[in-house]
Amino acid sequence: MPTSLIVVCAVLGVVLLWFLFTYNGLIGRKNRCKNAFASIDVNLKKRHDLIPNLVAACEGFMTHERELFTEVAKLRERAIHASGVSAERATVENALTGLLGQIQMRAEAYPELKSGENFLHLQRTLTELEEQISASRRAYNAAVESFNNAVEMVPSSIVAGMMNYETRPFFRAEGAERENVRI
Repeated sequence: MPTSLIVVCAVLGVVLLWFLFTYNGLIGRKNRCKNAFASIDVNLKKRHDLIPNLVAACEGFMTHERELFTEVAKLRERAIHASGVSAERATVENALTGLLGQIQMRAEAYPELKSGENFLHLQRTLTELEEQISASRRAYNAAVESFNNAVEMVPSSIVAGMMNYETRPFFRAEGAERENVRI
């Protein structure tokens, strides 16, 4: 067997191995993004399920806050019907986060509500859920960063282009979430 044929076969073998490792790496990163988003989704579902209980616990005390509760209910419905990773979904979820924070702040004006066992339990649960959502968003953003880097950096961008992979959006804090909380 001629030496040049061996060299060509070796080079092709190395290129094929590189392609396979890069392909598998991109698939792994894509699946980590999906898994991380699914984690966010699970926590958001828990929050959506908790909202009616929180609203019910507060409504009797804060009857003049009806607009806030109506807006929370509308956003909850929009969030439930939004699917996948999209700018609209992120905007709705961020708005919902802001309104839930407003409920927590306004509840401070109602001593009977704050001392109610039901409300205290809901408040602790909501706080814990918001921390879990925040942690899930950080994990998702880390997975997206890794995936986006692989999609955009050479040489893996060559394989990503062949697979029609595009960068994924990050979860970002929206306007209301960036402001200082007024108590």
